[in-house]
Amino acid sequence: MANQEEHPLRVIPARFVATLAVAAGFVAFVTVDQSHWWALKPDYAFGWLVPILVVFLVADRWKRLGELLRPEEPSPLPRSLRLMLSGAAGCALALGIFVFLFGSMYRAGEGPSQPGSFALAAGFSGILLGMVYFNAPDGRVGGTPARTGWGSLGADARFRVAALFLFPALIWMVSAPLVTAVENALSLFLLRRVVEVVFTVFGVLGLPLLRQGNVLILPHGQVGVAEACSGIRSLTGCLFAGSFLAAVFLDRFWKKALLVAAAMFLAFLSNLGRSLFLTAWAYAYGSDAIEGRLHDATGFAVLGLTCIGLFCLLPFFRASNWSRWLGLLAPNA
Repeated sequence: MANQEEHPLRVIPARFVATLAVAAGFVAFVTVDQSHWWALKPDYAFGWLVPILVVFLVADRWKRLGELLRPEEPSPLPRSLRLMLSGAAGCALALGIFVFLFGSMYRAGEGPSQPGSFALAAGFSGILLGMVYFNAPDGRVGGTPARTGWGSLGADARFRVAALFLFPALIWMVSAPLVTAVENALSLFLLRRVVEVVFTVFGVLGLPLLRQGNVLILPHGQVGVAEACSGIRSLTGCLFAGSFLAAVFLDRFWKKALLVAAAMFLAFLSNLGRSLFLTAWAYAYGSDAIEGRLHDATGFAVLGLTCIGLFCLLPFFRASNWSRWLGLLAPNA
């Protein structure tokens, strides 16, 4: 009967189901590769959640995918813009295949390695986005307003489908370990900022400190700001949390990008607060007092505080009437 509900598998065209089946094979390969690092590096342990959350997100968007993959009108995009998007998707697919093959050969020769794992993740991201774009029907999303130029992107079925797969594609580059050179450079940059701020704050408060590189000399010992205290580990975990919350709860790309940026900023602030607290504790009770459980507990607190901050920001980002919020922030504007 026409009013009977369609079977869940029939909501999605068979061609796209086959695309997802191929993508699932890539996911299995990347999961096996990255599981080495998830088990080896505690700061990447959140990676065990990545395949689960990816499957959850695709299942949660299944009905919406069915609507986008059955357009009834031609695409509203001008020919030049359609060619531009197809060219970008083609480049992503071709480059993704090349990078994935490079990562596969690197892994075959060297075993699990940071460059190989990151290349596999980056390559899969390009492959997935390219596949879903070219296997989605070229048409107009029903119920969208008639616009022209760049304003018509939201009405294009291919573009909307690819946008739904941004998190399932790109999150693998967050759960993969960074290339050593990049990780060291980023860690050193964050480390210097943390040491500078802690040294400056204690100087302003009239508490004497001496600085020797990344070591702070206290009256009762010294505190070495190590790589783990730079905040790069908490930054990675908070980036993952912010990306997932943005993908699940927000509908606009610019809102998603702002929430991810807020996650990284909150992670930096939380880690800075942790460094100030540990230095103050060592200043009062000696450097030995911050070792062990206190040091580890404050590290987990950084991730927890950042997640709480992101949940507090969600109502603001989800608000449809932004003018009302701006009016509360600047009532006289």
